[in-house]
Amino acid sequence: MSDGTPPPGQAPKSAYFLAHEDEEVERRTLAVIVDNEPGVLARVVGLFSGRGYNIDSLTVAEVDASQHRSRITIVTQGTGHILEQIEAQLLRLVPVAEVIDITNSKRGIERELALVKVAGTGEKRVEALRIGEIFRAHVIDTTNESFIFEVTGASDKLTQFIDLMRPLGLVEVSRTGVLSIKRGKEKG
Repeated sequence: MSDGTPPPGQAPKSAYFLAHEDEEVERRTLAVIVDNEPGVLARVVGLFSGRGYNIDSLTVAEVDASQHRSRITIVTQGTGHILEQIEAQLLRLVPVAEVIDITNSKRGIERELALVKVAGTGEKRVEALRIGEIFRAHVIDTTNESFIFEVTGASDKLTQFIDLMRPLGLVEVSRTGVLSIKRGKEKG
């Protein structure tokens, strides 16, 4: 059907089928401050999976031991309407104290860390080191046949670095997922 819905008699596979063709899909980074207690992450992730929303990146760690609070950073995509629903539904969960939209904040900063293993000798090895310098990647382990680079920055920067390493002998990648915070003295 032209409105993005599945054929009659077939259930939608995800919430994204509810979007109309004229609605633009946006990427959004949300910082969710939650009580640090068992099952909270499962409830947050369950909210996404139960409604057919996808999580592109997910990081979580305790950020305030005295108040038993954790910060869950979620990167997701959807239309404006779907993203508003996600925020509203997150706020309805009892252990959620706050939802901060980092993407729509002009003061938002997002970073990711990746460990990138590259195997190569000769010219490919020299080229991998040269590109590593350009991207300000740190060599944190080396052998005669391989390097492990540590690189931080915006997700696009990491993806570009990884893509450049592919023809030079990319072996393995480990990424943290997006971390986010707002500039300035205010919390968020």
